[in-house]
Amino acid sequence: MTIEKQPTPSRMNSTQAWVTYLSKVELPVLANTLKRINELTDSRNSTVNELANVILNDAQLTSQVLRLSNTVFYNQTRTQVSTVSRAITLIGFDAVKSMAISSLIVDALLKRNDRPHLLRCLARAIHAAVQARCLMPKRNETALEEVFIGALLMNIGELAFWSCETEQATELEERLRLEEPPVEAQKAVLHSTFTEITRGLVEAWSLGPFIRDVVSPGQANSMASSLVRNSVEMARLSEQGWSGPDMDKVLERLGRDIGEPPAVVRDQLKVNASEATRVAVSLGIPQVTAMMPGAEGKSGDTGARAPDMDAELQLEILRELSHCLAEKPDINEVCQLVIEGIHRAIGMQRVALLMSDRTGNELVPRKLGGRGTEEWREHFVIPKDGTGPLGPLLPHAHCSIYEPKPNAEGVAYDRWLGKVPALIGPIKANGRLVGLFYADNAAGAYLPSKEQLSAFGHFIQNAQLCLTLLSTH
Repeated sequence: MTIEKQPTPSRMNSTQAWVTYLSKVELPVLANTLKRINELTDSRNSTVNELANVILNDAQLTSQVLRLSNTVFYNQTRTQVSTVSRAITLIGFDAVKSMAISSLIVDALLKRNDRPHLLRCLARAIHAAVQARCLMPKRNETALEEVFIGALLMNIGELAFWSCETEQATELEERLRLEEPPVEAQKAVLHSTFTEITRGLVEAWSLGPFIRDVVSPGQANSMASSLVRNSVEMARLSEQGWSGPDMDKVLERLGRDIGEPPAVVRDQLKVNASEATRVAVSLGIPQVTAMMPGAEGKSGDTGARAPDMDAELQLEILRELSHCLAEKPDINEVCQLVIEGIHRAIGMQRVALLMSDRTGNELVPRKLGGRGTEEWREHFVIPKDGTGPLGPLLPHAHCSIYEPKPNAEGVAYDRWLGKVPALIGPIKANGRLVGLFYADNAAGAYLPSKEQLSAFGHFIQNAQLCLTLLSTH
């Protein structure tokens, strides 16, 4: 299905203009689905059925919810869940509702954009949500999921804004780059603030009384609401480390919320931060883990690094590949498994297999994986003679890490292609280059690790072996 792109809007000059634009023009599907999920207030049985139907109407959402249902964060019994109905029965209505909202937010926003400000904002939201849920004294499932969603959505105005390609977003990005105070910059460019836009969206999207209390001015009306506000502030401050006068004040407030001394809270936060990185990976955005504080809390350690790989899943997919090759090799099935392995087990956000076109002069996409690859199907072309902005992506004799030059030329349809580090692996037939696997992490600022390159090479070898086997039959 092709979605028509909206025309570039005129400048928004009020909070209400932004709320209307984001709700009606940019994110109507997200707004309506969130409304539907939050309006499920009938009897328990009909609510379960309706929630299952909302999720099942979206294949991407279904697979995300099932994947989350099998993580320790939500499913501590480790009982395998394979259907949405089973997930609701085993894990609970509120937990599945929480998973659905998390997945919707991530998918709807990242599908549109991957600018660094959006990724940073998502990293903070997920970190704060996990912290609030883990810190919440174990009362009941509803309360746990309420604080999780409250923290996730507390800055929905900022998330929604950065997901849109507008002149004002580019202008604000530039002002923030010059270190202008954020609120002043927002007022100058947006004629509003992210806080005001968030309050407007909470009303317009019917996100419920708890979130309304969380984003309202003045004192929080409940411990849970206070916990969410303090968790969100803590997540922002933690990017600079776990200590400092501002962090100490937040730790005191969190301690009052949950009845623990600040030192105990600090230790708990560091453990919970590791859980937040795992949840981000489960949500399909491993690239934001580099923006979260590490569990050891190394203050000042801002060097971005590749996310941890899933060694267990890697072995599972490699076993499946061996099984495919031992029976009747199917190049499509093998390449699909390789794409999935690179994407899910190695942790690369975007993956493509390019093969020779009919002329033999260019490499064009055959298979794609991950968010942000929609435009590639029509436009991603690498001339075999090495010319053009993507010519430098042509692989060497073996799998390698592509490191772009500082002045690398980009392409109009993708802001990162050719300008960020990537993994490149050649596919050959009779010694000639006939294809390549390409994988990057879009806005992720880190170089793929040697371990990632090694695992990438193992997957590419299987695709090469399949091609070789087929050519000898």
